[in-house]
Parts: sequence; structure tokens; C-alpha cells
Amino acid sequence: MEGRRSVRTSDGTFLAVVEFGGVGPPVLLLHGLMGRATTWWSVARRLTGHGRVLGLDARGHGRSRAAGPWTTDRMAADAADLLEQAGSGPAVVIGHSMGGLHALALAARRPDLVRGLVVEAMAVDLTGLAGRPLADMAAWFSAVPQPFVCREAVREAFGYPRPEIGDYMAECVEERADGLHLLTRIPDALEIAAGWTREDRWADLDAVACPALLIEAEESVAPPGQMAAMAERLGAEHHVLPGTGHLVHAEEKAFLALVEPFLTRCG
Repeated sequence: MEGRRSVRTSDGTFLAVVEFGGVGPPVLLLHGLMGRATTWWSVARRLTGHGRVLGLDARGHGRSRAAGPWTTDRMAADAADLLEQAGSGPAVVIGHSMGGLHALALAARRPDLVRGLVVEAMAVDLTGLAGRPLADMAAWFSAVPQPFVCREAVREAFGYPRPEIGDYMAECVEERADGLHLLTRIPDALEIAAGWTREDRWADLDAVACPALLIEAEESVAPPGQMAAMAERLGAEHHVLPGTGHLVHAEEKAFLALVEPFLTRCG
């Protein structure tokens, strides 16, 4: 059944959940930084033949409450809380960017809840981004001209040089009296990203017991060679999709050509 609902996490935070449809064992979709569950809409509808497809708005994103802590472990625990309350068995967890890191942490800490893992466009060691790259990110977001007059203005602000990012971000705004505003507060997003630069997550890979699939963009934000090294450590498949930017699943046909057979193998 399609619809929206909320889940109360183990620390008392209410988070928004999207039911995309489908029946059977769950398939959980975790979005990237600044995103929301509904950015998965087109892909999610294609996956409903493989199970009950759920999407979670991470805390501080979409319609979920903006309440810390903003750590990877806390946000992975949020996903665990959702799956426990869904109560329909272990899930294949598909995570993009930030969501990929949360999916890895979830699989490492709660193997009982994860029967398959797909990580799209994310690395486990971004400690090299501390300092100037993070400052550049803060400066760029601070320069974004909120409020936006319309969704086309959102697409224009975020859509160069990859138009699909503009389309993605146009889904991640809300209407207020003075115009459109990003659903995620910039200081919260920066705190989440800063956490990635303070510690690596290599140890999580050693605790993952389920099958895994790693999908990398040709124009990758991951440090060169790192996703291949992650796959080797996991004993996982690793694919680089030609012509793709960070939002790999925007190339829906190529993305699904890898993900759907993986879902079939995971049962």
C-alpha cells in the first residue's frame, strides 16, 4: 500500500516514512545529504516487484524532525528502528551517498536486519575532506539564494553542470509565504558532512555479513580507487557506470540493470 506515515525512533524522534508499494520482504531506500525519500520515486516504483519498498526521510531531511545527534551511528540506528517496527523480515538496503554510509553502518551493527546491501556513490574514508573542501561546501551553500521564487529557480541554482542534481533538489524544498526553502537546514547538513571527515568507517566493512553491491559514478566524489578497495574487502561486486555523476541512479536503466538481478539473488 502506498502512503506516508511516521516512525518514532529509540531516542524519541519522529521521522517520516514513505511506503512506495509492493509486498513481501522489505527493500529500504536511504537518500543522500540534502535529499528525501521521494527523490527515489521513479526507481522505487520499479522495485516494488521485489518486495515492500520503503523510504526513510533521514532526521533533519524531508518531513522528519530536525534533531541531532547527527552521527552516522545514530542515523543508522534510525533505519534499524524503522525495520524493527516494519516487522516483515530483513531488508535489502539501498543507500545513495550519505544513505550508503548509513546502510553500511546498519549492516555492520544489525546483520539480523539486512539481507543485502547496495552502496551507491559513497566512500568510507573521507577524512581527507577536512579543512578546505568542507569550507568550500559551507561557502557554496551559504551563497545559494534562498528563498527561491519557483522550482525552476531551484533547478537553475543546482543543475549545473549536472541537470539531474537540479531536478533532485527541486524535490527537496518546501513552500513558505516568501517562496521555496530547502527542507534541510544548512548548519545541520554541514555538521553531518563534518562527521565524515573526523573518522573513517573501514572497520564497518569487516562486520558486514550479507551480499553487497557497490555502484560508483564515473565522475566519482569518492577518493580514487576507494570503492574498488571497499568491494575487495567486502568480497562484493563493484561497477563503475559510464557517463554518470554523483546521482548515479538518475541513469535509471543502467542502475536497475545491476540492482534488480541483485535483489533477485538476495531472495
